[in-house]
Amino acid sequence: MRGGNATVVAAALILDALIGEPPEKLHPTVWMGCAISACEGPAFGLQGANGRRAAGVLLAAALPTAAFLTCRLLLQAAPRGLRPALETALLSTAISMKGLGTAAQTVRVELAGGRLEGARSRVGEFVGRDTAGLSEPDVCRAAVESVAENTSDGIVGPMLFGFLFGAPGALAYKAINTVDSMVGYRNPRYRDLGWAGARLDDLANLFPARLTVLAVAAASVSPARVLGTVRRYGPLSSSPNAGHVEAAFAGALGLRLGGTNFYGGVERRGPVLGDGRPPNADDIGRAVALMRRVCVMVALAALLLKAARRG
Repeated sequence: MRGGNATVVAAALILDALIGEPPEKLHPTVWMGCAISACEGPAFGLQGANGRRAAGVLLAAALPTAAFLTCRLLLQAAPRGLRPALETALLSTAISMKGLGTAAQTVRVELAGGRLEGARSRVGEFVGRDTAGLSEPDVCRAAVESVAENTSDGIVGPMLFGFLFGAPGALAYKAINTVDSMVGYRNPRYRDLGWAGARLDDLANLFPARLTVLAVAAASVSPARVLGTVRRYGPLSSSPNAGHVEAAFAGALGLRLGGTNFYGGVERRGPVLGDGRPPNADDIGRAVALMRRVCVMVALAALLLKAARRG
C-alpha cells in the first residue's frame, strides 16, 4: 500500500459524505451496468451451458480489467498536479456511504409516518428480495441487512482496494461487484452466465468482509458480543461473506436478522443470525450510524498506518 493512497481514500470518503454520488450520466458504475447489459444478449444467444459459462468468465475478467486500465490511463494522462484531485473524485464514485445512509433513512421516515406501503417501495429500491408483502418488522430487517451488507461491499471493499491499488483498484473492485449484482447465478436465468462473476465476487470480498467485522466490533459497545455472534452465526449463511457482516451488525445492535425471504416469488430460507429482538424502525437509524462509524474507523486506521510507516 502506498502512503498516498490512504490520504486519497480518506479524502474520497469525505467527498462522498459531502456530495454523494455523481449524476447517472457521469457515474462509472452506471457505465459498467450498461456494458454488462450490452453483453447479455450475445451471451444468451450462445448454445449450451458451457458457452454461457465461458462468456461469463470473459465478462468477469474483462470488465474489472477494463475499469482498472481505463482509470489508470486517465490518471496518467492528467497533469501531475491534478492527479490527486482526479484520483479522489474517481475513487469517491466507488464509495456509497452517503447514498446508502440516505436510502435507508427514507425507509425509516416512511415508517415513522405510518406509511408501510411507502416503506415497502423505498426498501425495494435497494434490496433484491420481494418487498410488496413485507410486514413492518420485515421491512426493517431488510433495511438493516442491506445497510450491513453494503457497508462491506459498497464502502469498506472499495476503500480497501483503494488503499492497496488506488482509484484503479477501487473501480476494478466495483466492476466485480457490479457483475455479481447484475448477473449473479442465484437467479436461475443467470446461473451459467453469472457463475464466474459470483465466484470472483466471493473471493474479492473475503478480506473486506472480515475487516468490516473487526471494524464493527471496534465501533460497538460490546466487541466480545459482536465477535461471538459472528463466530456462532456467520458460517451458517450460504454466503461466505454476507452472513458474517450481518451477524456482526446483529451482535452490535442486539438484533435478530436473517430468515426467510422471497426472490421473484421463490421462497429462500436462510439461517437466523443473532440472539436479539426483531428490528424496528429506530434500528435502521442505529444501523446507519454504525455504518458511518465503521467507515470513519477504517479511514483513520489507514491514516495511522501511513503515519506509522513514515515514522
